[in-house]
Amino acid sequence: MKIIVTDEVTDEGLALLQADPRISLDVRLGLSREALHACIGAYDAIITRSGTTVDKALLDAATNLKIVARAGVGIDNVDVDYASSKGVIVVNAPFGNTNSAAEHTLALLLSVCRHIPDANASLKSGAWKRAPFTGVELKGKIAGVIGLGKVGGRVATRLKAFECEVLGCDPYISAKRAQDLGVRLTDLDELCRTCDILTVHTPLNEETRGLLGPDQFALMKPGVILLNVARGGILDEPALLAGLESGQVALAAVDVWSEEPPSSTVLRELIAQKRLVVTPHLGANTQEAQVNVAVDVSREILNYLDRAPLENAVNLPRFDPAVMDQMRPYFKLMAVLAEFGLQLLKGNLDRITFGFSGAIAHHDCSPLTVSGLAALLDRATDQPVNMVNASLVAERMGLVVEEHKSSQGGAFSNLVTLTLEGPGGSRVLSGTLFEGSPRIVRLRDFAMDFLPEPHMLLLSYTDRPGMIGRIGTVLGQREINIACMNLGRREKKGEAMVILSVDSPVPPAVVAELQATTEATFIQALHLPSA
Repeated sequence: MKIIVTDEVTDEGLALLQADPRISLDVRLGLSREALHACIGAYDAIITRSGTTVDKALLDAATNLKIVARAGVGIDNVDVDYASSKGVIVVNAPFGNTNSAAEHTLALLLSVCRHIPDANASLKSGAWKRAPFTGVELKGKIAGVIGLGKVGGRVATRLKAFECEVLGCDPYISAKRAQDLGVRLTDLDELCRTCDILTVHTPLNEETRGLLGPDQFALMKPGVILLNVARGGILDEPALLAGLESGQVALAAVDVWSEEPPSSTVLRELIAQKRLVVTPHLGANTQEAQVNVAVDVSREILNYLDRAPLENAVNLPRFDPAVMDQMRPYFKLMAVLAEFGLQLLKGNLDRITFGFSGAIAHHDCSPLTVSGLAALLDRATDQPVNMVNASLVAERMGLVVEEHKSSQGGAFSNLVTLTLEGPGGSRVLSGTLFEGSPRIVRLRDFAMDFLPEPHMLLLSYTDRPGMIGRIGTVLGQREINIACMNLGRREKKGEAMVILSVDSPVPPAVVAELQATTEATFIQALHLPSA
């Protein structure tokens, strides 16, 4: 896998990737837009921070791109919808800089309340002034936290430690979560009317852009303190400038900007305000956070290579972590069944049915259905398909996709069955896990039991003496070693099915020779990379 790194990412974080022999890593900082578009087609993955815009034009140029790794929380510089339509996975690092951003929020709040930047500059200039820098305390203040996610929750906890009464506004968290934080939930309007301090900790999207605008400012107390350490554009900057100039906003601190670096007239006037403390997007800029986010996205890329579930993919279907733990061992089985089944089916697909029987049927099996669908379609189409776009691609292809569940697993505690149907007929195969390893236990209506291997050979023929010897003779003459054999039949001298594991691929000429020798009704050389 070829990976390009276009923004500053710590060496400690990249070390995981550099140590993997499957990965070729190019660190190319400061590329112009044109230069990046010219070279991106050679790469399978891109690691960025906020300095690179991954938009439609870049994604169109990135003909081999499979994953965008944003070493940070925000993804507003990535066109996630367009990436999803192209089957490109977008991952971020939502936990790596959580503590850093929360601590920076409190650092800015304390700095602005105690006038630390101005007092520092005054004393360094040789003056000894105290009265101009009389501050305000946090104790007893009503603080409103907008967004009680990973960062907002930590900020709320720290404000409680300063003996603030904390109110929260977040339609996406439960009352239990707010109770655990010691926060009283309310709506945005009440928060604006009630709070002495307001701090924003939401993502930037269409729902939150301009969340604190002129209408909200009109509700705020005179002398309110405002902070934005989330994303530029959530706190309306012209409204903040007007509030500072009128005195309605007593103090403010801003770390993030709608334009970075700020250059517009409004932003220059805002930054020049005396009662505003500013920093250049430093919320995640601690040594620890930079290492954490780089390690997190590097691990996600390795998970992708290992076909392991991705924990922080923003455009993959969201599944309960407990469900994923239950399903995790079955992902490889799904990939093997998909590869095996497609090579048995002649012609186009019309219908795909995933069956889950036994104890596994008591769980949400949708992660397995989506991963199995992705494995099937990735081989059946000429566009990259994964869990991001599998359902969309199936819909566009006009495929019928079904999921059936039964608590009765028969002879097996858990059984996964894949049925593929098309104009050329149907193919049915079932598998399970033995000691964590995939095994195929049914082909069509034949009971089998074999461990999938990268190279296999499947034959159906009329059962009669000497057939196994004929197969072994042909393969031996072509120096193709048989590693394992499994035979299934319903009756003596009836139809038999044999599956062979071989140490090397079986060329088409040898397949043709075997068919002539055995008069096989079906013969197929199989390649199962997932095995």
